[in-house]
Amino acid sequence: MYRAVAWRAEQLGLSLDDEDQISRLAAAATIEIDGSDIRIDGADASYAIRTPEIDRATTRVARLPRVREALVARQRAIAEPDGVVMEGRDIGTVVFPNADVKIYLDASPEERARRRAHDSAHSSSQTQALADIAQAMQRRDENDRTREASPLSVATDAITIDTTNLPIQQVVERVLVIVSAKQATAVRHSS
Repeated sequence: MYRAVAWRAEQLGLSLDDEDQISRLAAAATIEIDGSDIRIDGADASYAIRTPEIDRATTRVARLPRVREALVARQRAIAEPDGVVMEGRDIGTVVFPNADVKIYLDASPEERARRRAHDSAHSSSQTQALADIAQAMQRRDENDRTREASPLSVATDAITIDTTNLPIQQVVERVLVIVSAKQATAVRHSS
């Protein structure tokens, strides 16, 4: 959502530092998410939002408290009817602090850079040096950790999985074990 809002703001020629305009956009825009497909105000932004330029724009937009307030409300509304599986940098600490299951996936900076460079959704990263990608990601992490509104942090009740040396299937299996254990515990407590 933050990437989509940053992209749309740039398309509209809005200043990314104008909290009034960007928060109005965040509250009013039609944002549709279907897997990795993202549309905002009818425009397909699925690939456009995954560039180094939008990475930087998103960091600026995400620092704005009223933008965060508008998008957190939207994220909570998505979960309202039936619950949701959601990922993000403040999901377990701010958006859903009482979530049934919180998992913090982590990896070394080098591995994260390698994955970004090989991610077809981030096509422009495929031509960058790994060291440059790692530096950019570390800058974003630091910006997110130190922002005033909803800083990046690990929820105290989250289970951390270091995925550095794990293939995707093993990560999925570990997550499913955690979710199954939580469901079993909930069933025992409700009986």
